[in-house]
Amino acid sequence: MAFAGLIALGHWQLERRVWKRGLIARVEERVHAPAIAAPAPGEWPRVDAAHDEYRNVRLVGSFLHDRETLVRATTVLGSGYWVLTPLRTSDGSMVLINRGFVPAERRERAARAAGSPSGELTVIGLLRMTEPGGAFLQRNDPTTDRWYSRDVQAIASARGLARVAPYFIDAGAAPDRRDAHGALVGPVAGLTVTAFHDNHLVYAITWFVLAAMVGGAAAQLVRIELRRRRDRSNL
Repeated sequence: MAFAGLIALGHWQLERRVWKRGLIARVEERVHAPAIAAPAPGEWPRVDAAHDEYRNVRLVGSFLHDRETLVRATTVLGSGYWVLTPLRTSDGSMVLINRGFVPAERRERAARAAGSPSGELTVIGLLRMTEPGGAFLQRNDPTTDRWYSRDVQAIASARGLARVAPYFIDAGAAPDRRDAHGALVGPVAGLTVTAFHDNHLVYAITWFVLAAMVGGAAAQLVRIELRRRRDRSNL
């Protein structure tokens, strides 16, 4: 049973490797493609991860900064928050925009007023799928405004937003904004992780080696038992 289980785990890792390599290829193709129009409300029911996630998209609208949501984040810049702000388009629909990362000391909007653009503007970024529920061992808690994942539906409900897209957009990188002391004002965009580790072949080899060890040990036990039986029959 142990041998069969280890072989199955090795085979599963090979399947995961095929999936991961396909994901890497799709993401590489999509993030470097020219930006296309973000899916409109009529297209929302057909949006899914397999066909749309990480597509480079653009849309036009105006930010509702008074309804932004801060979501806990850990990035290459350290720990802090993603700033998710609703963008209202010309047809009245809403799309949550992940405008980027801010450290904890910049969580208050007043501390980064220079980073809150107003009026109609164009946003270009990567389409991402909603992240329902929360993070590992940390559930989103709308009642206390604690957010650990970018759960579009829950955030829209908590902020009283209607006609909200089932996806959000990670805004693309923009020139750094700094205060009079040279510190980043933020939010810092363009931090989407698009490089994925592919260690599945190593894992598969590990499981297969363990299976071989178990199989070798079982064969040795069989040989010992057969020798014992021969010895007993010769007595």
